Amino acid sequence: MSCARARAPAAETPPARRRRALSHLVAFDDAPFPRAFRGDVPVVGAVCARDRLEGFLAGAVRRDGANATAVLATLVRESRFAPQLGLILLEGLALAGFNVVDLPRLAAASGCAVLAVARRPSDQRALRAALRDRVPGGRAKWARVERAGAQEPCAGLWVQRAGLTLAEAERALAPHLGPGRLPAPLRLAHLAAGLLAVGRRGRRGWLY
Repeated sequence: MSCARARAPAAETPPARRRRALSHLVAFDDAPFPRAFRGDVPVVGAVCARDRLEGFLAGAVRRDGANATAVLATLVRESRFAPQLGLILLEGLALAGFNVVDLPRLAAASGCAVLAVARRPSDQRALRAALRDRVPGGRAKWARVERAGAQEPCAGLWVQRAGLTLAEAERALAPHLGPGRLPAPLRLAHLAAGLLAVGRRGRRGWLY
């Protein structure tokens, strides 16, 4: 997200201490849900090794809740892919509405670097107002946004990161970028999550 002040340094992992390749990653996205829905929203992780799809992870996070960081960390740690995974990829900082992911804490809890990407810079002032004025627990959520640091241009996208350098982020993204700009693993997660939509849209609105 754009930020007027200087960027707080992202959490870095010294190369000598990192044991797993960033090319082995999991990309998470949430399922569609109707605006009026309150409850748990499915999330899907597409696990990729370079350009090969290895499998999927699945869980759920609370709509506008505060458990996304813990849920994603648990899904990664307890999966059979955990020994190989080196990177968690997200589209933006939040799942299921305003369930904001704490990037540094997710990196520490999962043992993976974390990279949140966006096609364009976010309006940080508008986001701060939305979180602090209209969302329960908004001040704590805004603190997670601040801990992620400002968005940085990287490989034609805007990124926020924990546990890797900007140069490492660019190298990790490069093999997965295509005409749609969004990295292919995120597109896979998006397609898979779409199959788990909360309710379905009928002629008279959402059905449950």
